[in-house]
Amino acid sequence: MQMEPKVNILLVDDKLENLLALEAILEKLGENLVRATSGEEALRCLLHQDFAVILLDVQMPGMDGFETATLIRNRGRSRHTPIIFLTAFSTSDQMLFKGYALGAVDYLLKPLDPNILTSKVTVFVELFKKTEAVKQQAAQLVAVNGELRQSEERLRSLSTCSPVGIFEIDTEGGCRYTNPRYQIICGLKAAESLEKRWLESVHPEDKERAVVTWSNYICEGRDYSEEFRFQTAHGIVRWVQVRSSPMLSGQGELLGYVGTLEDITERKQAEEVRAQVIREQTARAEAEAANRMKDEFLAVLSHELRTPLTSMLGWSKILRSKKLDEKATSRALEAIERNAISQMQLIEDILDVSRIIRGQLRLNVSAVNLLTVTEAALEAVRPLAEAKDIKLNTVLDTSVGSVYGDPARLQQVVWNLLTNAIKFTPKGGRVDVDLSVVCGEEQEITHKYAQIQVIDTGIGISSEFLPKVFERFRQADSTTTRSHNGLGLGLAIVRHLVELHKGTIFAQSLGTGEGATFTVRLPLLQDNRASRASREATGEISSPVVSTPLAGLRVLVVDDEADTRNFLSFMFEEYGAFTTAVASVDEALAVVEQAKPDILISDIGMSGQDGYTLIRKLRSLEPEKGGRIPAIALTAYTREEDRLEALRAGFQQHLSKPIDPTKLIAMVADVLKLPMEVSVG
Repeated sequence: MQMEPKVNILLVDDKLENLLALEAILEKLGENLVRATSGEEALRCLLHQDFAVILLDVQMPGMDGFETATLIRNRGRSRHTPIIFLTAFSTSDQMLFKGYALGAVDYLLKPLDPNILTSKVTVFVELFKKTEAVKQQAAQLVAVNGELRQSEERLRSLSTCSPVGIFEIDTEGGCRYTNPRYQIICGLKAAESLEKRWLESVHPEDKERAVVTWSNYICEGRDYSEEFRFQTAHGIVRWVQVRSSPMLSGQGELLGYVGTLEDITERKQAEEVRAQVIREQTARAEAEAANRMKDEFLAVLSHELRTPLTSMLGWSKILRSKKLDEKATSRALEAIERNAISQMQLIEDILDVSRIIRGQLRLNVSAVNLLTVTEAALEAVRPLAEAKDIKLNTVLDTSVGSVYGDPARLQQVVWNLLTNAIKFTPKGGRVDVDLSVVCGEEQEITHKYAQIQVIDTGIGISSEFLPKVFERFRQADSTTTRSHNGLGLGLAIVRHLVELHKGTIFAQSLGTGEGATFTVRLPLLQDNRASRASREATGEISSPVVSTPLAGLRVLVVDDEADTRNFLSFMFEEYGAFTTAVASVDEALAVVEQAKPDILISDIGMSGQDGYTLIRKLRSLEPEKGGRIPAIALTAYTREEDRLEALRAGFQQHLSKPIDPTKLIAMVADVLKLPMEVSVG
């Protein structure tokens, strides 16, 4: 603990023994006792030190006590220093008046009473200490006030010159302070900025999000940071980052909110430029990769087309130039036929890919028995397997139901997978084919699928190539030294055909030399009329399993894709509805005029006139002519703005592709207020 500084006490007497006596009495006070043997010496002491009290002898040779006191009072530094006069002579009233007139605070007669002297000196010492403490506090207060003024000036300067907008609002949402930058960003004058909230300067397209996020922030009390576009009254648009934090008192009470607005327009523009550069670089890289793939494909195509031509042309020239015996002629014709079939398959694959790219690959759909399809594909590839001494093992579940699809294309899927497996399986290997029923969940609803697996013991697929195995023109080895022919199109065609049938396909392999497994899953038809009639005839079922909530309903389907029209027609008929399917807007309007359907199901993206055109023309009709028919939009465009545009155009509902039959039926029932019940018999 720091020691309190000692206080100075001035003892003035021309006799040394008197000074010693005074020191003996006052030393117990523990203060600093200063001697002076004359008035002149006393004045010199007062030049350099301040004293709590002066004990001044009256009778001194030369300058006496009164003269000394007069000079002390004439000096500014010592004008108010208390003086106690000491005298050995009886004091007359005249001397007392003179002493008090000179500012004396007391008179003491010698010999001095130690207790009286000590008590009187103590009073002035304590008074001096308190006065000094008050002076120090006053000086400190002046210093603190000066620092506060400097701090306020600094904060005012920082706020005024700040590159970000600053605002303060109270708990009621009223604005209490804004700085100039805030006013510039919001496009407001100083007075306006205190009357309007920053939310009023947010761009109309961002305002709803700003209001929601700010309201959540006020409720939750966490820190706030969001980016919005601001628009001033003069039409200036800038990107702004808004940050805010709650202001709390020392007791944790909410006082309001303080926040900043930072103009980040340049940063946003730079990000957009970078994103554009990245997009361009990505597009350039993809284009270069596509060019490389095209060059590789053309080289492979040239090889694959020229190879059978070599054999065909060679044998045909021999047949024309020489007469061969029957065995040689048969061998030549077999070679020409075999190579012609190979070339025909290559051309068919190229044409299929071309149709896929142009969206013109069509399906002739019906209920298909996958057991029949799989067995037909197995019979077609069996000679290829026997030629390489490859064993075909089959596990085919005869109870697998039907799927909705194109039997020829489904057989093409199985045939391609089998020929692919045989091609990449070495001589003496094995290919397993499994057909079964599996269950899968989609949006917490269990569905049954027909599953076809083709498993081989061949060369396998590397982990690097596995993700690309279904891409067009992709081959694990496209070099001139590759050991397997083909264009790399078969698996790409297979994937597209499976997806057209609303199914999935995936490949598995533990790596090179470990074989490969290809798995196809197709949705089973649930209780379709054909399988249903068959099962009723054999007594498997005796009463309905699913009710027909759309019984008697007249449905108009509009879609320029024949596959989709056929699928939707079949699906609605399964639920008891009467379906009319057309491919264009004009056909649809003609049907509406003649048949007055109960509901319209229309695709949005169609060639010529789209679904928006159809619904606008339909809504322009009188109610009795079909202008108020409920309508549902089907589209591959899944953005929120696409849904809103469909509703604004006049559709009651919007469903994105691929179409979930359960969702569509439920949506139709909802639009028409139909009951949807399942009854078990």
